[in-house]
Amino acid sequence: SRSKMYKILPHRYPFALIDKVIEYEAGKRAVGVKTITFNEPQFGGHFPDRPIMPGVMQIEALAQLAGIVCLQMEGAEPGAVFFFAAVDGVKWKRPVVPGDVLVMEVEINSWKSKFGIAKASGKGYVDGQLAVDVGSMTFALAK
Repeated sequence: SRSKMYKILPHRYPFALIDKVIEYEAGKRAVGVKTITFNEPQFGGHFPDRPIMPGVMQIEALAQLAGIVCLQMEGAEPGAVFFFAAVDGVKWKRPVVPGDVLVMEVEINSWKSKFGIAKASGKGYVDGQLAVDVGSMTFALAK
């Protein structure tokens, strides 16, 4: 539920980019959904005559989904902040536009609780078609 997500993630409107989590495997993976709507603030400038969800926001949405998994792992606390340390191997395959439902899958590939470092990978789909593929995301837990 949204209220449970808000207890885990520190993000709030207009930067909370996960509408719901539909699958969750503790410490391993999650599947989440973001419904893209015309009234989101970024579409006023990206681009007014052809609104497209910015690629960096797609990556951020995947990162927030990974955060839902990571912030419930040993050594992390719900509501804590993870910072991006690296993003590698990103490929966009199709635009994500208002009216689309972005279905995101993330997998936690490693978690070093002693150092607060997580590595994850993720993919986003629209209508079953790959829209964004992130080979590797690295996060550092703020201490």
